[in-house]
Order: sequence, then C-alpha cells, then structure tokens
Amino acid sequence: MIEIKNKQILIDGKPQLIMCGEIHYFRLDRADWQDRIDKLKLSGCNAVATYVPWVIHEFEEGNIDLTGETRPELDLKAFVDLCEENGLYFFVRPGPFTMAEMKNEGLPFWVYEKHPEIIPTGWDKKPATTKTIDYLHPGYLRDVKNWYRAVMEIVEPKLYPNGNVIAFQLDNEIGMLSWVSNCPDLTDFVLDDFAAWLSRSYAEETLAKRYPFNIEEKEVRNDAIRSPQESYSLELMKDLGYFMRNRFARYIAVLRDYAEEFGAKDIPFVVNIHGTGGGRGFTFPIGISQLYETYTQGPGYLSGSDIYFGDLTVETFQDLYLINGFMDSVHLPDQPLTSVEFNCGDGNFGNNLSGRYDPSAADFKTRMCIAQGNRLINYYLFAGGRNYRFESSKGDGNDRIAFTGEHHGFAAPVGPEGKLNYTFPRMARSIKTMMAVSDKLAAMDEERDNISFAFIPDYYMTEYRYPTSEKMRQVLSNIEANRAYSSWESMGRALLLLGYRFGAIDIQNKPLSVDDTEVLALPSAKYMAANIQSKLVDFLEAGGRILLYGELPQFDMEGNPCTILADALRIKAAGEKRDSSEYYLSLNALNWAGGRPETRTHFAQVMESDTATPLLSVYGTDEVCAYDAVVGKGRAVVVAAAYPCDLVFYKKVFSKLGAVARLTHDYEDHGIFSTSTANAAGERFIHLLNLDGLDKTLRVYHDGEALFGGRELLLQSKEGAMLPVNVQLDGIGEIVYSTAEIMYVGENEIEFHLTQAQDVIAIRTERAISDSAEYDAELVDGVTFIRSKKHSKVDSQLTVRFE
Repeated sequence: MIEIKNKQILIDGKPQLIMCGEIHYFRLDRADWQDRIDKLKLSGCNAVATYVPWVIHEFEEGNIDLTGETRPELDLKAFVDLCEENGLYFFVRPGPFTMAEMKNEGLPFWVYEKHPEIIPTGWDKKPATTKTIDYLHPGYLRDVKNWYRAVMEIVEPKLYPNGNVIAFQLDNEIGMLSWVSNCPDLTDFVLDDFAAWLSRSYAEETLAKRYPFNIEEKEVRNDAIRSPQESYSLELMKDLGYFMRNRFARYIAVLRDYAEEFGAKDIPFVVNIHGTGGGRGFTFPIGISQLYETYTQGPGYLSGSDIYFGDLTVETFQDLYLINGFMDSVHLPDQPLTSVEFNCGDGNFGNNLSGRYDPSAADFKTRMCIAQGNRLINYYLFAGGRNYRFESSKGDGNDRIAFTGEHHGFAAPVGPEGKLNYTFPRMARSIKTMMAVSDKLAAMDEERDNISFAFIPDYYMTEYRYPTSEKMRQVLSNIEANRAYSSWESMGRALLLLGYRFGAIDIQNKPLSVDDTEVLALPSAKYMAANIQSKLVDFLEAGGRILLYGELPQFDMEGNPCTILADALRIKAAGEKRDSSEYYLSLNALNWAGGRPETRTHFAQVMESDTATPLLSVYGTDEVCAYDAVVGKGRAVVVAAAYPCDLVFYKKVFSKLGAVARLTHDYEDHGIFSTSTANAAGERFIHLLNLDGLDKTLRVYHDGEALFGGRELLLQSKEGAMLPVNVQLDGIGEIVYSTAEIMYVGENEIEFHLTQAQDVIAIRTERAISDSAEYDAELVDGVTFIRSKKHSKVDSQLTVRFE
C-alpha cells in the first residue's frame, strides 16, 4: 500500500525516496530497453517513469495497441514487466495530454477531427493558436474514458503490491497552452459553464453590479465576455481566473474517477505543474496558481514541478528554493513535494550545441530539492531515442510521431544512441548519495528559521488578459514588476546568502499567525486584496514583523481604492519616481539604515508619514521611499523601491525585525547555499553548495556553536556536500559527524565520498574498525576518529570496514 502522510511517501508503512528516470519505451527499439534500464540502474535510480502517448497507441479510432501488435516498441505491458524484473518501481503518465514534443501534444488526430467543437474560441472569437482543447466537453471525455479503460487494463494488474506501478499522473501541464498563448477557452459550451459558475458564486444583485449584461442572454453574454468593455474588465479577469481554477479541478476529478473506476487504488495521483522558462523560475507560480485547486481538492494527490533551469548559480538559486516553498505553501498538510519533470543532461535540446550545462547542474538541483523535502524526483529526459514515422502520411513534412525529427532527447544524459554524456557521472553520484541514506532523507524535514516568504496566488493569476484592455495592462504590469524579479532577486537572494532557512506561507488562502512565523518577507504590488491587507494588519498587531518590498498597496485586485494596510502603518503613498535617459534616480540610506553608499535604482514609490522612521530617501528631493513603522505589538519595514541585494543593508533589516539565522558560516564572500534537514530523533544532514567556480574554506556553526569539531571545511569549486551529524546506521553505530559524504552503507562497511585534503569521520560504534593503509583510527572518549590519508582531489573514495 502506498500512502501520503506527514509530507512523506510511505510504501508498506515505510518512508521512501523515489528517484525516477524518464525512459520512453516507444522511442526505443525493444532490443534496447534492457540497455537503457541498465544505465538507469547504474545512475542509482530506483524507478522508471514514462508517458503513454494516446496518439501512437490509438492512431486510428477504436484500434488501441498497448501490447505491441502493430509495433514491438508499443508493448507497454512488456516494458512495465521488464522494469519489474529489474527491481524498479514504475510511474505511469498516460495523459491524455503528454506534450513531450509529440504531434498534437499527444492527442490522436482523429480526436480533433471528430470533435471540432472542443477546439477553443479565444478573445474576440479568434481561434486558438495552440493545440489546446475544452477539457470538460462530454464528447471528448467519452473518448478519454475509453483510453483510460484500455490503459488500466495494462496498469491495474501491475499496481503495487501486486506489481511495480506506484503512481499515476492525470493529464499533463493542464492550462499551460492557454496561458502561453493568452487564449482562454471561450467556446459556447465553456461560457455556459462560466455563467452557471457566476450564478453560484455571486448573489443576483451583486452579479448585476459586476456585469452590465444579462448572463442568461447567451449571445449577448458570450460577445461581452469574448470582447469585454473596460468597465468590467478587471472583474472578468478575476472571475475567469477563479473559474478556470475550478474547472481544471473538476477535470482532474473526472480523470481520477475514470482511473479508479477501472481499478486504480492505493496509489497517488499526480498533477504536473508547468511554468519555468528561460532558465528561471519567475513564471512558475503561474502554474501553481492555475492548478492548486486540482491537487488540494482531496487526499491522494501529489503535485509535481517542472524544473527547467540550467546551471544553478548565485543568479538563479533562489528561484528554485522559492518555487519549492510556494508549492509547499499551498499543499494540504500531508502532501510532500515532488518533481516529475526534473531537467537533466547537457542542455543541447535542439541538437545545435546551443546549451552547455555544467556537470553540477542536475547535482545542485537534486541536492536543494531533496533538502527542501522532495520525496520523488523524475529525471527528464533520462534517455533519448527516435521518433518513428506513422504508418500513413499526414503530409506534415516528416510524418513522424513528434516534431523534433528522427532523433529525440539530444540533451539527455543517455543520448539517443545510448551513449552516456559528460553529465551522467556527476548526476549518478548525487543520486547514489541520496539513495545511500534514503531511509533517513525520506523522513527528514528542512529545519527553518523564524522567517517565511509570503505567497499570494492571485499575484500569478495573470494568464488571461484582453489584448486591448488598458486597465488589465496597468494592473498586470504592476503586479509582474513586483511579484518576482526584484523581490526574488533582492529579498530571496539576500535571505539565502545570509543563511536564513525559510518556508513560504500562502497568506491568501491560509491563516497567518505569529505561531507560524515571527517574520514575513512580503513581495507587494500596488494592488492587494482587502482581506489579505486585513490579515497582514492583524498579524502586525499581534506582534508579527514584516519586510514589505515593492510597493505599498493602494488598491484591491479589481482596481478599487484600498489602503487598509497603509492606514494601519500610518504611511501614505504620494507618488513615484522613475529613472530615464537623463535622470539617474538615486537613493540615500537614513537613520539606522545609514552608512550605506548612495544607491542607483530605476524605481521608487514616494511615501509620507508623521510617525514612521525614514530609511531611504530620493537624492535631490529627500522624498522618502522606505520606512520603519510600528503597528500594535508588531513592526514593519517598508522598502518601496527597487533596492539591490545589498547584504549589509538586508542583514540590518532582518536583524531589526528579529529574524535569526541559526545555521551560519564564516566565509565572507558569499556564494554559498546552506540548509539542514533533521528528524525527531535529532539526526541531521548539513547541506552545502558552493555556487561559484572557486574553492572556499569555511567553518559552519549552529546556534553559534562550531560543527564538525570546529574544523575548517574546504568546499570545492561548484561542489556540494551533504554531511551527516548524529546519524544512526543500523548495525554499525552513530556517525557523530563526518566531513565526507556517505555513499553506501553495507553490513560491514561504509563507503564515503571525500571532500577534504584530510577528511575526518567521527563514529561511535561497538564494532571494531578494520585496519587500512587508507586511514588512521583513534578512539577518544568513546568516539573513534577516522582520518583519511587520501586527498579528495586525488582520490575521493574511501571505504571504512568493520570486523
């Protein structure tokens, strides 16, 4: 039985770490299946994942082949069986949408031909520019049900514990195509559904005030929604976003019903969240916003991220940390983090040598995600392959099943021909490091300091905008300017570089209490809902502290004046300053923030207050754009300017607000990510990443006490370390601390990955340690100190054996 409890994945009652590799059986000759599985096992993975594309298995309506009758490589049953024979779990992803560069995003051609009514109508009644469809149309769902029936005939007998299938994904990246094309689904059928939703959501009198048309007059209503007037454009933007969230949730519930009707039980259902792009995470929360009702509507769901970053650097590392936090913030109490498209390989997606990831890329991302509580990671794409041609020509230029040409997955660590590329060894090393202590990591949680990052899902409900609406443009451009770039780059990066370990709080939909966090880092736009502003005021009055970065809110999300938070702070927004080609906007720090150099910026919101303490002012006018204000028992620092990631400035701010970083180090030039994970027994791992291309030496402290015996650690260029503290190993003893990573634990030996010029492993054990020319062992006060005689840069493997 597979359960989701306490943010863990339990298999037969035991917490498990699932490390998958995505292998597309249908893109490989059947004779190559075992070779790719062997390479997956070589990497340390314990599970296989794959899409099951409807377009190839039912190319002609009614002729479904999942057993290889038409092509040997379509034998899904044989592939699942082979994975089970190799001792691997299986994660099945049958769509109906699969994407994966398949033609029609994985839907059969005949579905579009049979149901032209499911093809969306967008703004101004224009046709959709992407291959999206109406997910809830009855005709489409009837065909989807037939597809799920056929898939479940293969999957149901293989469900754990009778087989190896442990998870089932429902569709893929729902709503993504509509978002990227700004084409909401506005067919007549959908708008009937929207009208019904509006009637359920609002009283008749309220609805009449929101919209100057009768929603029961179908033709008038549909035209008014597809081509909205400015007078109700913001109301429509909000209602359409909320409606689509609800509709996506209903669609997922239907798919789950189908899977369960045909035998799926006691396994988690996965919803995949889209949104990263351009090597950054700024837009990922759009996917969270679109889909969070889908996987929070009941127990048994997992949400999975798409992590398409390249290298993890000082520029980007906070993006990954934040989006993991945001996902966790909207979860139900039992739901863990997972990543079901975890980009790996070398970045050469287009076979044009246009990407060249550092070998550290997948390693760093794995380490950060595991440290933050990811219990399942699916490396995508693990193995490349080929796209065969359809039996009958579609006249589309190549007639292949996908639009990438003959070969697919050039960037994968295992290439289309089966060759391992240069990223494979480092990726495999990190997987093996996690799996060596997976029983510990699967039940550990990240330790957090007394500060959290605020998440407002509606700040990312920006996927649908009427192209000619000036009101929509004003609101959305302001929100987009404040929700990510500056706040993530300044607050988020500063918090992590200063050593703060923090989660996120959904302050829109969940309670906000000083019992949950003492300090809140709040990205804020000019627009913020009234109920959220009130919640923040209550938090402050109860003794909470806030760093508000961005702009002081002046309106609610529908553009109505709303200054609840500003009034409580006794601060008034009075204008704004922007730089230009001949105006070099600069800021001076004042009072306790003083002593900083004058700082250039591109934007500042001018504010006024008779009670708050000024912290930043505009050069030449002395207009204030940052204040320190007291509200009730609480305190707020309002930085209403695009202030850079000045670590000295932010350290002062966080200190004044009472935020305490408990895990610290003494390396002065930053560029280090650090956090820790622990369990109730006090076992702990210290996670360190050197994000730069130079070696660094440092000491690590917890609550001011030096760890690792006070030893100075070497953190090598672009390397990570997961170092144990007070970790119990069954049958061996306790690793009091180690400067080397655990790579394998056997009955009579432990293999370590060395990190230092001379590593030290402190172990408390009843067993005798075998003599070796590779290390010395000394017993001191009941602890045996094992000192390696190897330099990690020469030979990084050490095996300690026990009698």
